[in-house]
Amino acid sequence: MLALFTVQAQKTYLHCGTLIDGKSNEAQSQMTIVVEGNKIIAIEKGFSKAGSSDKLIDLSKKTVMPGLIDMHVHMESETNKDQALQRFTSSEADIAFRSTVYAKKTLMAGFTTVRDLGGSGVNISLRNAIASGMVQGPRIITAGKSIATTGGHADPTNGYRKDLMGDPGPKDGVINSPEEARQAVRQRYKDGADVIKITATGGVLSIAKDGSGPQFTDEELKAIIETANDYGMHTAAHAHGAEGMKRAVIAGITTIEHGTKMDDEIMNLMKQKGTYYVPTISAGKYVAQQAKVMGYYHPLVVPKALEIGPQIQATFGKAYKAGVKIAFGTDAGVFPHGENGKEFTFMVEAGMPAMEAIKSATVVNAGVLGMADKVGTLENGKLADIVATDENPLKNIKTMESVSFVMKDGVVYKQ
Repeated sequence: MLALFTVQAQKTYLHCGTLIDGKSNEAQSQMTIVVEGNKIIAIEKGFSKAGSSDKLIDLSKKTVMPGLIDMHVHMESETNKDQALQRFTSSEADIAFRSTVYAKKTLMAGFTTVRDLGGSGVNISLRNAIASGMVQGPRIITAGKSIATTGGHADPTNGYRKDLMGDPGPKDGVINSPEEARQAVRQRYKDGADVIKITATGGVLSIAKDGSGPQFTDEELKAIIETANDYGMHTAAHAHGAEGMKRAVIAGITTIEHGTKMDDEIMNLMKQKGTYYVPTISAGKYVAQQAKVMGYYHPLVVPKALEIGPQIQATFGKAYKAGVKIAFGTDAGVFPHGENGKEFTFMVEAGMPAMEAIKSATVVNAGVLGMADKVGTLENGKLADIVATDENPLKNIKTMESVSFVMKDGVVYKQ
């Protein structure tokens, strides 16, 4: 007679000194999270005893919370004084190899999920490489290439020599009619994008004079958003100026990025429509600082950076106090990757309580991404995306800038 033996799967027990679960507005003390495979299977009061075959991770002197989510990053690139030149000297392979470095830095900073809002399309391959385990990095929701109008922010040929500009079209993310708008969205879907990003106004870092004027017609915006919705993709709009922002909100955009010159009318519209605001204060502060360094940015960029950058934190504070829904996002890549946690400090400085700032980067963002059943909170059945800080961020928010423990999908990457 054959004896039957069952092999018990190893569990991981995390003893948490302070626990912020993403749901409650109160932190809990002395809790245990039990992880099996890539999921949380129990959260228990007190420090539960691990079995002889189980693993114990002692976080009893740390504050533990869900893996963080950044709704606005650019994983393919990172700020440097030669960035404009690199558009001509970097191959797709160069971009891909550098992106793996930025991805790892982001994960080590505690961000286990990010939304990549525009690059060359290499970001789609990076997403796939991380998902398959070939590269270490956060879970990526990506837009592939952004969608712009001719000469608009995200037209990939801005700043090119005239004979090199050509006439980029919907395949390249450049549109000039509702029909082309629909084609560009469908091309993003075909390429494998998860979300649609548009540049509803001029921008700071594009080599073009205008930094805030509207760049899409109402009809083009309607075509983009309707088509994206048909294909099951939410939408994000880069926007600095009021008119372009207003058009995007009325058309049904999911999130407004930057929102620098947002006025009371737009805030009220966003509340009515349920539109989320992704502030990216970190990027604003960084470009304003670097614009004072001679030769760091192209001459067309400098005045825009000096005007737009310093305004974003104040706009965020006003929008938060007005009741606009806030989704955490930084625009990492515009500043060095891995420094995403500074955004928490800037948000708290502008008047948002620390717990709300943390929830904006966890449960709120998970909801916007349609991933609330998988990430964003610490509870049974969710993916084991867990991070920890040495200090309690409710007492010292700056500790979010130096996350000391990172688990993603049940795998420990930093301890």
